[in-house]
Amino acid sequence: MVESLKVGIVGLGRLGQRHAENLAQRVPRAQLVAACSPLEPELDWARDTLGVAHCYAQYTALLAHPGLDAVFLVTPTALHAEQIILALQAGKHVFCEKPLSLDLQDCLRVEAEAARHPELKVMIGFVRRFDASYRDAARKIGEGLIGQPYLIRSQTLDQNDPGGFFVRFAASSGGIFLDCSVHDIDLARWLLGSPAPRRVYAIGTNVIHQGLREFDDVDNGMATLEFGDGSMASFMASRTMAHGHETLTEVFGSHGRLTIGAGARLHRVEIADQHGLRHECTPDFYSRFSDAFLLEAREFVDAALGRGTLSLSLADATEATRIGLAMTQAMREHRPVDFG
Repeated sequence: MVESLKVGIVGLGRLGQRHAENLAQRVPRAQLVAACSPLEPELDWARDTLGVAHCYAQYTALLAHPGLDAVFLVTPTALHAEQIILALQAGKHVFCEKPLSLDLQDCLRVEAEAARHPELKVMIGFVRRFDASYRDAARKIGEGLIGQPYLIRSQTLDQNDPGGFFVRFAASSGGIFLDCSVHDIDLARWLLGSPAPRRVYAIGTNVIHQGLREFDDVDNGMATLEFGDGSMASFMASRTMAHGHETLTEVFGSHGRLTIGAGARLHRVEIADQHGLRHECTPDFYSRFSDAFLLEAREFVDAALGRGTLSLSLADATEATRIGLAMTQAMREHRPVDFG
Protein backbone atom coordinates (compact mmCIF):
# COMPACT_ATOMS: atom_id res chain seq x y z
CA MET A 1 0.00 0.00 0.00
CA VAL A 2 1.30 3.45 -0.95
CA GLU A 3 2.16 5.38 2.18
CA SER A 4 1.48 8.90 0.92
CA LEU A 5 -0.36 10.70 -1.88
CA LYS A 6 1.60 13.24 -3.92
CA VAL A 7 -0.84 16.08 -4.64
CA GLY A 8 -0.75 19.13 -6.87
CA ILE A 9 -3.11 22.00 -6.18
CA VAL A 10 -4.57 24.06 -9.02
CA GLY A 11 -5.91 27.50 -8.14
CA LEU A 12 -4.61 29.50 -5.19
CA GLY A 13 -7.27 32.10 -4.56
CA ARG A 14 -8.96 32.53 -1.19
CA LEU A 15 -10.31 28.99 -0.93
CA GLY A 16 -7.42 27.43 -2.82
CA GLN A 17 -4.99 28.72 -0.21
CA ARG A 18 -7.09 27.14 2.55
CA HIS A 19 -7.02 23.80 0.78
CA ALA A 20 -3.28 24.13 0.18
CA GLU A 21 -2.61 24.79 3.86
CA ASN A 22 -4.65 21.75 4.85
CA LEU A 23 -2.85 19.50 2.38
CA ALA A 24 0.57 20.77 3.39
CA GLN A 25 0.06 20.78 7.14
CA ARG A 26 -3.04 18.94 8.36
CA VAL A 27 -3.87 15.97 6.14
CA PRO A 28 -2.01 12.80 7.09
CA ARG A 29 -0.46 10.89 4.18
CA ALA A 30 -0.80 13.87 1.82
CA GLN A 31 2.27 15.52 0.28
CA LEU A 32 1.71 18.85 -1.44
CA VAL A 33 4.42 18.61 -4.09
CA ALA A 34 3.27 21.07 -6.74
CA ALA A 35 1.08 24.11 -7.33
CA CYS A 36 -0.44 25.68 -10.42
CA SER A 37 -1.77 29.18 -11.06
CA PRO A 38 -1.59 31.66 -13.94
CA LEU A 39 -0.88 34.37 -11.36
CA GLU A 40 2.73 34.70 -10.26
CA PRO A 41 1.87 36.23 -6.83
CA GLU A 42 -0.14 33.12 -6.00
CA LEU A 43 2.77 30.87 -6.92
CA ASP A 44 5.09 33.08 -4.85
CA TRP A 45 2.72 32.53 -1.91
CA ALA A 46 2.92 28.75 -2.35
CA ARG A 47 6.71 28.84 -2.44
CA ASP A 48 7.21 31.30 0.40
CA THR A 49 4.42 30.19 2.76
CA LEU A 50 4.24 26.43 2.21
CA GLY A 51 7.63 25.65 0.69
CA VAL A 52 6.19 24.21 -2.52
CA ALA A 53 9.21 23.83 -4.75
CA HIS A 54 7.49 22.99 -8.03
CA CYS A 55 5.18 25.70 -9.33
CA TYR A 56 3.58 25.82 -12.76
CA ALA A 57 1.71 28.44 -14.75
CA GLN A 58 0.19 25.80 -17.07
CA TYR A 59 -2.15 23.01 -15.96
CA THR A 60 -0.74 20.53 -18.48
CA ALA A 61 2.73 21.10 -17.05
CA LEU A 62 1.51 20.29 -13.55
CA LEU A 63 -0.14 17.08 -14.80
CA ALA A 64 3.24 16.04 -16.19
CA HIS A 65 5.00 16.54 -12.83
CA PRO A 66 7.00 13.36 -12.06
CA GLY A 67 5.31 11.07 -9.58
CA LEU A 68 2.16 13.18 -9.18
CA ASP A 69 -0.74 11.06 -7.90
CA ALA A 70 -3.65 13.50 -7.57
CA VAL A 71 -4.85 17.03 -8.22
CA PHE A 72 -6.95 19.39 -6.14
CA LEU A 73 -8.93 21.71 -8.43
CA VAL A 74 -9.97 25.02 -6.86
CA THR A 75 -10.52 26.81 -10.14
CA PRO A 76 -13.36 28.69 -11.89
CA THR A 77 -16.38 26.46 -12.38
CA ALA A 78 -16.28 26.81 -16.16
CA LEU A 79 -12.96 24.94 -16.14
CA HIS A 80 -13.95 22.06 -13.87
CA ALA A 81 -15.23 19.48 -16.35
CA GLU A 82 -12.37 19.76 -18.82
CA GLN A 83 -9.74 19.84 -16.08
CA ILE A 84 -11.19 16.74 -14.41
CA ILE A 85 -11.23 14.87 -17.73
CA LEU A 86 -7.62 15.84 -18.51
CA ALA A 87 -6.51 14.71 -15.05
CA LEU A 88 -8.24 11.34 -15.41
CA GLN A 89 -6.69 10.81 -18.82
CA ALA A 90 -3.31 11.57 -17.22
CA GLY A 91 -3.94 8.91 -14.58
CA LYS A 92 -4.55 11.23 -11.61
CA HIS A 93 -7.08 11.06 -8.80
CA VAL A 94 -9.18 14.23 -8.68
CA PHE A 95 -10.71 16.38 -5.99
CA CYS A 96 -12.68 19.31 -7.41
CA GLU A 97 -14.53 22.11 -5.69
CA LYS A 98 -18.28 22.36 -6.26
CA PRO A 99 -20.18 22.55 -8.48
CA LEU A 100 -19.09 19.86 -10.92
CA SER A 101 -20.17 22.05 -13.84
CA LEU A 102 -22.72 24.63 -14.91
CA ASP A 103 -23.63 22.45 -17.88
CA LEU A 104 -25.46 19.14 -17.48
CA GLN A 105 -23.85 17.57 -20.54
CA ASP A 106 -20.41 18.38 -19.15
CA CYS A 107 -21.37 16.62 -15.91
CA LEU A 108 -22.33 13.53 -17.89
CA ARG A 109 -19.06 13.72 -19.85
CA VAL A 110 -17.13 13.66 -16.58
CA GLU A 111 -19.15 10.69 -15.32
CA ALA A 112 -18.45 8.81 -18.55
CA GLU A 113 -14.71 9.54 -18.38
CA ALA A 114 -14.55 8.50 -14.73
CA ALA A 115 -16.26 5.22 -15.61
CA ARG A 116 -13.39 4.53 -18.01
CA HIS A 117 -10.93 4.89 -15.10
CA PRO A 118 -12.46 2.93 -12.20
CA GLU A 119 -9.10 2.75 -10.48
CA LEU A 120 -9.11 6.53 -10.00
CA LYS A 121 -11.11 8.42 -7.38
CA VAL A 122 -13.06 11.57 -8.24
CA MET A 123 -14.65 13.65 -5.50
CA ILE A 124 -16.64 16.91 -5.69
CA GLY A 125 -16.39 19.16 -2.64
CA PHE A 126 -19.83 19.15 -1.05
CA VAL A 127 -18.25 20.08 2.25
CA ARG A 128 -21.37 20.22 4.41
CA ARG A 129 -21.61 16.44 4.29
CA PHE A 130 -18.44 16.43 6.40
CA ASP A 131 -19.64 18.84 9.08
CA ALA A 132 -20.05 17.14 12.46
CA SER A 133 -23.53 18.57 13.05
CA TYR A 134 -24.86 17.56 9.64
CA ARG A 135 -23.37 14.08 10.01
CA ASP A 136 -25.02 13.73 13.39
CA ALA A 137 -28.34 14.82 11.91
CA ALA A 138 -28.00 12.27 9.10
CA ARG A 139 -27.26 9.54 11.64
CA LYS A 140 -30.29 10.48 13.75
CA ILE A 141 -32.52 10.46 10.67
CA GLY A 142 -31.17 7.03 9.72
CA GLU A 143 -31.96 5.76 13.22
CA GLY A 144 -35.57 6.93 12.87
CA LEU A 145 -35.38 9.60 15.56
CA ILE A 146 -37.83 11.94 13.80
CA GLY A 147 -39.72 9.28 11.87
CA GLN A 148 -40.07 9.67 8.12
CA PRO A 149 -38.47 12.91 6.87
CA TYR A 150 -40.70 14.76 4.44
CA LEU A 151 -39.53 18.39 4.29
CA ILE A 152 -36.16 20.14 4.21
CA ARG A 153 -35.92 23.88 4.71
CA SER A 154 -32.37 25.06 4.06
CA GLN A 155 -30.66 28.40 3.54
CA THR A 156 -27.28 29.87 2.73
CA LEU A 157 -27.07 33.51 3.74
CA ASP A 158 -23.82 35.38 3.11
CA GLN A 159 -22.73 38.60 4.77
CA ASN A 160 -23.06 41.56 2.44
CA ASP A 161 -19.87 42.56 0.66
CA PRO A 162 -20.23 46.28 -0.08
CA GLY A 163 -17.57 45.96 -2.78
CA GLY A 164 -19.64 43.37 -4.61
CA PHE A 165 -16.89 40.76 -4.95
CA PHE A 166 -19.32 38.22 -6.41
CA VAL A 167 -20.67 40.72 -8.96
CA ARG A 168 -17.30 40.65 -10.71
CA PHE A 169 -17.67 36.90 -11.15
CA ALA A 170 -21.38 36.86 -11.99
CA ALA A 171 -20.75 36.18 -15.67
CA SER A 172 -19.24 32.77 -14.85
CA SER A 173 -20.78 31.83 -11.47
CA GLY A 174 -23.96 30.28 -12.86
CA GLY A 175 -26.18 32.46 -10.70
CA ILE A 176 -27.12 32.43 -7.04
CA PHE A 177 -28.68 28.96 -6.98
CA LEU A 178 -25.73 27.15 -8.56
CA ASP A 179 -23.20 29.25 -6.67
CA CYS A 180 -24.82 29.21 -3.22
CA SER A 181 -27.83 26.88 -3.04
CA VAL A 182 -26.07 23.91 -4.63
CA HIS A 183 -24.90 22.95 -1.12
CA ASP A 184 -28.47 23.07 0.19
CA ILE A 185 -29.68 21.05 -2.79
CA ASP A 186 -27.13 18.35 -2.06
CA LEU A 187 -28.05 18.35 1.63
CA ALA A 188 -31.75 17.96 0.85
CA ARG A 189 -31.12 14.97 -1.41
CA TRP A 190 -28.76 13.40 1.13
CA LEU A 191 -30.99 13.86 4.17
CA LEU A 192 -34.16 12.78 2.34
CA GLY A 193 -32.59 9.63 0.92
CA SER A 194 -31.83 10.82 -2.65
CA PRO A 195 -35.37 11.05 -4.08
CA ALA A 196 -35.81 12.04 -7.73
CA PRO A 197 -36.92 15.65 -8.34
CA ARG A 198 -40.34 16.22 -9.94
CA ARG A 199 -40.94 19.98 -10.14
CA VAL A 200 -39.32 23.25 -9.01
CA TYR A 201 -40.32 26.88 -8.82
CA ALA A 202 -38.08 29.82 -7.91
CA ILE A 203 -38.16 33.59 -7.52
CA GLY A 204 -35.55 36.24 -6.84
CA THR A 205 -34.90 39.93 -6.37
CA ASN A 206 -32.04 42.41 -6.18
CA VAL A 207 -32.07 44.25 -2.87
CA ILE A 208 -28.64 45.90 -2.99
CA HIS A 209 -26.49 44.74 -5.91
CA GLN A 210 -28.33 46.00 -8.96
CA GLY A 211 -25.33 45.23 -11.16
CA LEU A 212 -26.37 41.57 -11.10
CA ARG A 213 -29.29 42.39 -13.38
CA GLU A 214 -26.87 42.56 -16.30
CA PHE A 215 -26.23 38.84 -15.79
CA ASP A 216 -29.86 37.90 -15.13
CA ASP A 217 -28.86 37.13 -11.55
CA VAL A 218 -30.16 38.20 -8.12
CA ASP A 219 -28.74 38.84 -4.69
CA ASN A 220 -31.65 37.07 -2.94
CA GLY A 221 -33.49 34.00 -4.19
CA MET A 222 -36.02 31.42 -3.01
CA ALA A 223 -37.01 28.05 -4.49
CA THR A 224 -39.47 25.26 -3.75
CA LEU A 225 -38.71 21.72 -4.90
CA GLU A 226 -41.12 18.78 -5.08
CA PHE A 227 -39.70 15.26 -5.20
CA GLY A 228 -41.22 12.23 -6.86
CA ASP A 229 -41.89 10.45 -3.57
CA GLY A 230 -43.93 13.38 -2.20
CA SER A 231 -41.18 14.87 -0.05
CA MET A 232 -40.38 18.58 -0.39
CA ALA A 233 -37.62 21.13 0.04
CA SER A 234 -37.48 24.90 0.20
CA PHE A 235 -34.33 26.96 -0.22
CA MET A 236 -33.26 30.54 0.41
CA ALA A 237 -30.04 32.15 -0.73
CA SER A 238 -28.87 35.65 0.10
CA ARG A 239 -25.77 37.76 -0.46
CA THR A 240 -26.96 40.74 1.58
CA MET A 241 -27.04 39.78 5.26
CA ALA A 242 -25.86 42.49 7.65
CA HIS A 243 -24.94 40.20 10.55
CA GLY A 244 -22.65 37.63 8.93
CA HIS A 245 -22.81 34.19 7.31
CA GLU A 246 -25.65 31.87 8.27
CA THR A 247 -26.14 28.28 7.18
CA LEU A 248 -29.37 26.84 8.59
CA THR A 249 -31.18 23.60 7.78
CA GLU A 250 -34.38 22.19 9.26
CA VAL A 251 -35.53 18.62 8.70
CA PHE A 252 -39.19 17.90 9.39
CA GLY A 253 -40.21 14.29 10.04
CA SER A 254 -43.40 12.47 10.94
CA HIS A 255 -42.31 12.33 14.60
CA GLY A 256 -40.20 15.45 15.07
CA ARG A 257 -37.83 18.03 13.65
CA LEU A 258 -34.07 18.56 13.54
CA THR A 259 -32.48 22.01 13.26
CA ILE A 260 -28.84 22.36 12.22
CA GLY A 261 -26.97 25.65 12.47
CA ALA A 262 -29.49 27.90 14.19
CA GLY A 263 -28.17 31.19 15.51
CA ALA A 264 -25.07 31.66 13.33
CA ARG A 265 -22.90 31.78 16.46
CA LEU A 266 -19.16 32.21 15.97
CA HIS A 267 -18.54 30.68 19.42
CA ARG A 268 -20.29 30.24 22.78
CA VAL A 269 -19.32 33.62 24.24
CA GLU A 270 -22.23 35.90 25.15
CA ILE A 271 -21.54 39.64 25.47
CA ALA A 272 -23.38 41.90 27.88
CA ASP A 273 -22.69 45.61 27.44
CA GLN A 274 -24.43 48.93 26.72
CA HIS A 275 -25.97 47.38 23.60
CA GLY A 276 -27.64 44.58 25.59
CA LEU A 277 -27.05 40.83 25.34
CA ARG A 278 -25.50 39.61 22.10
CA HIS A 279 -23.09 37.18 20.51
CA GLU A 280 -20.69 37.45 17.59
CA CYS A 281 -21.74 35.86 14.29
CA THR A 282 -19.91 33.60 11.86
CA PRO A 283 -18.30 35.96 9.32
CA ASP A 284 -18.04 33.61 6.34
CA PHE A 285 -18.59 30.04 5.15
CA TYR A 286 -15.01 28.92 5.83
CA SER A 287 -15.20 29.94 9.47
CA ARG A 288 -18.37 27.83 9.77
CA PHE A 289 -17.02 24.76 7.96
CA SER A 290 -13.24 24.81 8.49
CA ASP A 291 -13.24 21.41 10.22
CA ALA A 292 -15.40 19.94 7.46
CA PHE A 293 -12.99 21.13 4.76
CA LEU A 294 -10.23 19.25 6.55
CA LEU A 295 -12.29 16.06 6.92
CA GLU A 296 -13.30 15.99 3.25
CA ALA A 297 -9.65 16.31 2.21
CA ARG A 298 -8.71 13.44 4.52
CA GLU A 299 -11.47 11.25 3.10
CA PHE A 300 -10.31 11.93 -0.46
CA VAL A 301 -6.66 11.18 0.34
CA ASP A 302 -7.51 7.98 2.21
CA ALA A 303 -9.77 6.79 -0.62
CA ALA A 304 -7.10 7.50 -3.24
CA LEU A 305 -4.61 5.48 -1.17
CA GLY A 306 -7.03 2.56 -0.88
CA ARG A 307 -7.61 3.14 2.84
CA GLY A 308 -11.31 4.01 2.56
CA THR A 309 -14.19 4.83 0.24
CA LEU A 310 -15.84 8.05 -0.89
CA SER A 311 -19.15 8.86 0.78
CA LEU A 312 -20.60 10.73 -2.22
CA SER A 313 -20.61 10.11 -5.94
CA LEU A 314 -20.27 12.00 -9.19
CA ALA A 315 -23.93 11.24 -9.79
CA ASP A 316 -24.76 13.24 -6.65
CA ALA A 317 -22.87 16.20 -8.08
CA THR A 318 -24.58 15.87 -11.45
CA GLU A 319 -28.01 15.84 -9.82
CA ALA A 320 -27.19 18.95 -7.78
CA THR A 321 -26.27 20.77 -11.00
CA ARG A 322 -29.41 19.53 -12.75
CA ILE A 323 -31.65 20.84 -9.95
CA GLY A 324 -29.73 24.12 -9.68
CA LEU A 325 -30.09 24.72 -13.41
CA ALA A 326 -33.84 24.07 -13.20
CA MET A 327 -34.14 26.55 -10.32
CA THR A 328 -32.37 29.20 -12.36
CA GLN A 329 -34.60 28.51 -15.35
CA ALA A 330 -37.74 28.70 -13.20
CA MET A 331 -36.70 32.06 -11.75
CA ARG A 332 -35.75 33.58 -15.10
CA GLU A 333 -38.85 32.31 -16.93
CA HIS A 334 -41.30 32.90 -14.05
CA ARG A 335 -42.79 29.44 -14.28
CA PRO A 336 -42.54 25.99 -12.69
CA VAL A 337 -40.03 23.64 -14.33
CA ASP A 338 -40.77 19.92 -14.52
CA PHE A 339 -38.07 17.27 -14.56
CA GLY A 340 -38.19 14.67 -17.31
